[in-house]
Amino acid sequence: MFSFLKRETKTEEVVENVLGELKKIYRSKLLPLEEHYNFHEFHSPKLEDSDFDAKPMILLVGQYSTGKTTFIRYLLERDFPGIRIGPEPTTDRFIAVMYDDKEGMIPGNALVVDPKKQFRPLEKYGNAFLNRFQCSHVPSPVLRAISIVDTPGILSGEKQRVDRGYDFTGVLEWFAERVDRIILLFDAHKLDISDEFRRSIEALRGHDDKIRIVLNKADMIDHQQLMRVYGALMWSLGKVLQTPEVARVYIGSFWDQPLRYDVNRRLFEDEEQDLFRDLQSLPRNAALRKLNDLIKRARLAKVHAYLIAELRKEMPQIFGKDSKKKELIKNLGTIYDRVCREHQVSIGDLPDIKKMQEVLANQDFTKFHSLKMPLLEVVDRMLAVDIARLMSMIPQEEMQLVSEPLIKGTVYLRN
Repeated sequence: MFSFLKRETKTEEVVENVLGELKKIYRSKLLPLEEHYNFHEFHSPKLEDSDFDAKPMILLVGQYSTGKTTFIRYLLERDFPGIRIGPEPTTDRFIAVMYDDKEGMIPGNALVVDPKKQFRPLEKYGNAFLNRFQCSHVPSPVLRAISIVDTPGILSGEKQRVDRGYDFTGVLEWFAERVDRIILLFDAHKLDISDEFRRSIEALRGHDDKIRIVLNKADMIDHQQLMRVYGALMWSLGKVLQTPEVARVYIGSFWDQPLRYDVNRRLFEDEEQDLFRDLQSLPRNAALRKLNDLIKRARLAKVHAYLIAELRKEMPQIFGKDSKKKELIKNLGTIYDRVCREHQVSIGDLPDIKKMQEVLANQDFTKFHSLKMPLLEVVDRMLAVDIARLMSMIPQEEMQLVSEPLIKGTVYLRN
């Protein structure tokens, strides 16, 4: 349907150089700080080589029967192993659709022990999740540049909270942290945002720059109804996203069937062009995104070190440790204010206070370390010198790209 940007050999070398340098910088300069202050227990697991080498990923999220799986088939122009499409909740598992010369399927338990894949940390969600997780290999040219993750349709009521058997929201958060794009799909006939879908969207907070919203199946209603549906969707999103900016919504019908109402054909074509152009930028900006994520991680690791050191400083030497621990957790907001004031840290850089209180309740404060300035100085130099040097290498990568037409003209010859 469309061709992703192809890279010359020189460009591939530049990308490999940037990613290779990122691995070295992380292991030698940031990882020691993370390990010293137990960062991995609080926030995110240690980064492996597979995290740096992974292709850009797209995560599809939506309520059941909004066209997530059909969207993937539309992109690939073919089926993939494990595909199930229907008006009922058919996709009951997370499916990572990735490139391989041979078509096949890898179950979740085998997938999380594969050192070449980036899914090893997902084993912490247990067998209930791993039995609902798989990788589908497809020899599609589109997947040479990206990977796509299909998710179970979000249900309503007790089904979502009880019947999953694993931490669905936690898995979404894990993927949201690592993917390059999150596509929220809405059905033009089902705009109601259930409480479960609201919680799923809230789990994506902090990754607003990755989110793209798609109003799918828009050809099933006429132009007058479409105006009303679009307005209703914007009103609903305004209450959930809670951002001052207006969300960008792509309107279309992402499947290979003829349009039912083709009065909006030109609109759908333009919207589809815009969305696919955005997705096609992902391989081009992959190194830049990984660099940006490492900077965010380094800032969080620094703030985490300040916070842990402050808690350690407040602990008594001998008596009353348990009561002091409870007091510190209860008054964590005061600790946050002190860290911001003493270290010139923005309050927005600090982790969510409720989550932090939950994790701290299971920690031994006496094992926390006091502030070790040499570790922090190494990270500061990394951000000031090493990251700046890598930033100067990335524009060279973008200069050497050779592109084909973004979307071939035959796509829209639908009756």
